[in-house]
Amino acid sequence: MGNLYLVRHGQASFGAADYDNLSELGHRQSVRLGEYFAGKGLQFDAVITGTLKRHAQTWAGIAQGAGLTHQPLEWPGLNEYDSEAVIKAIHPTPLEKPDTPEMYRHHFRLLRDGLTQWMNGVVSPQGMPCYDDFVRGVTSALEHVRKSHTGNVLIVSSGGPISTAVGYVLGTTPETTIELNLRIRNSSVTELAYTPKRHMLVTYNTLPHLDDAAHADWVTYS
Repeated sequence: MGNLYLVRHGQASFGAADYDNLSELGHRQSVRLGEYFAGKGLQFDAVITGTLKRHAQTWAGIAQGAGLTHQPLEWPGLNEYDSEAVIKAIHPTPLEKPDTPEMYRHHFRLLRDGLTQWMNGVVSPQGMPCYDDFVRGVTSALEHVRKSHTGNVLIVSSGGPISTAVGYVLGTTPETTIELNLRIRNSSVTELAYTPKRHMLVTYNTLPHLDDAAHADWVTYS
């Protein structure tokens, strides 16, 4: 039996012109996670990432903190859905840049509604696959791990694919997957045990590397 560690990227640049870059805190979160892995003596047989910049930057921080030199396998199916396209599918009028708590809440209410409609085949956000194809992109990575490895494997991805993987393993409804997605934290660790036939959930959305008073203000969601 092996163990698969799915890590959500560190804090990105929500509200900036290019979200797909880690913030300075996001980089520190990633390095800190690598230090935690090294302190636990955790070694990986393989590393798999999505192809987004924030995935590569998060892996670079983990590698720096842990002293790892793996060349990761890039897996496009581990890329995040396009949240802007999801919102635009149900709210064609451009949104103002969120800069107040209420505007942030409005943004995520629209995102939840858009995700629900996308998952149920009601809307087709521009430039995105249908939800079933998105799920297949994620589950193909899980299948690859089961068929190709027997030890510890690290995946660096985003909240959507990670919550989708957990929803797939547990057999949850799309609505439950959305709730899992919207509560996942930056640089969090989700652990699955796996055999050649299946994956089993061990932990979800944990922050063992930030679980002390010194890092309490490092906990973020975007």
